[in-house]
Amino acid sequence: VKDIGNLQEFSDKLLCVAPMMAWTDRHCRTFHRLIAPHAWLYTEMIIADAICFGRTSRLLEHGDHEQPVVLQLGGNDPLILSQAALAAETNGFDAINLNVGCPSDRVRQGAFGACLMLQPKLVAECIKHMCDAVSIPVTVKCRLGVDNHASYGKLADFVGYVSEAGARLFVVHARKAILTGLSPAQNRDIPPLDYSQVRQLKSDFTSLSIVLNGGLNDTATVKEVLSWADGVMIGRAAYRNPVFLRELDAGLYPGKHRDNFQSLLNQYMAYMERELHQGTRLHEMTRHLFGLFSGLPGARQYRRYLSEHARLRDAGVETFVRACSEVERRAA
Repeated sequence: VKDIGNLQEFSDKLLCVAPMMAWTDRHCRTFHRLIAPHAWLYTEMIIADAICFGRTSRLLEHGDHEQPVVLQLGGNDPLILSQAALAAETNGFDAINLNVGCPSDRVRQGAFGACLMLQPKLVAECIKHMCDAVSIPVTVKCRLGVDNHASYGKLADFVGYVSEAGARLFVVHARKAILTGLSPAQNRDIPPLDYSQVRQLKSDFTSLSIVLNGGLNDTATVKEVLSWADGVMIGRAAYRNPVFLRELDAGLYPGKHRDNFQSLLNQYMAYMERELHQGTRLHEMTRHLFGLFSGLPGARQYRRYLSEHARLRDAGVETFVRACSEVERRAA
């Protein structure tokens, strides 16, 4: 394990795994909980209207083993968001996070996500209604700004206004959102990172918890950020290389119990067995494990075997075991 924290230096900091559409479902969160027992996990963004008017129990499905877990909501109607937040609390979620950072066309057409940064009064109203409805924390995930409306002054005004409504924790993706001309994938990489604005936020709003998201791909960067931020949120780097997430958890929370690698694989295989009996297809679970052996001999063969066999109708846990043997065989 790489040293990132000199024992208790960062033990009070938050390690979060980012909400990622089509990725951080309950199977992914189960795996990440085994990998990082002390991290805060986030759901994919769920539209508040879908919770209030759709299949609530299916949308909010999660296990106690995932906790602490945060439900990320998308929406712009204060009443509907408060109802969705109450449903989340009733269903055992530990916190609510309002998405004010997603730049996708679909989200923008619904008038929520990153475009809400241009409406701080509406966001504040949404936060107040949710805070009044639940006792669990209500938090915000945002960007530095939107298009040509991005400046530190506007960001500080937004955070100040929304925090007065009750939000005490802000996860800030340290890039602005460009809503015209860039895809969501491009918005994750092309707008330049600017950690200095997030650091200034922490300096100006000392009573708030400020968690930085964006560009956290190595332990050295994480360590530097945690010298001033209250936490870090790791996205695709954690998903694509689970060992990196495990290193961060071990480095931030030394001395706390965590199972060895083989034990956590055994636990996830037991989880897969239970899910298979309930009708879940193997691929729905193993698709989150493609980065498990990243950088090791046989990793490519492991991924290829899973890709070719996990989708088969009769695929069971033994398919995953055989895929793992590709790594063991080439490491021998």
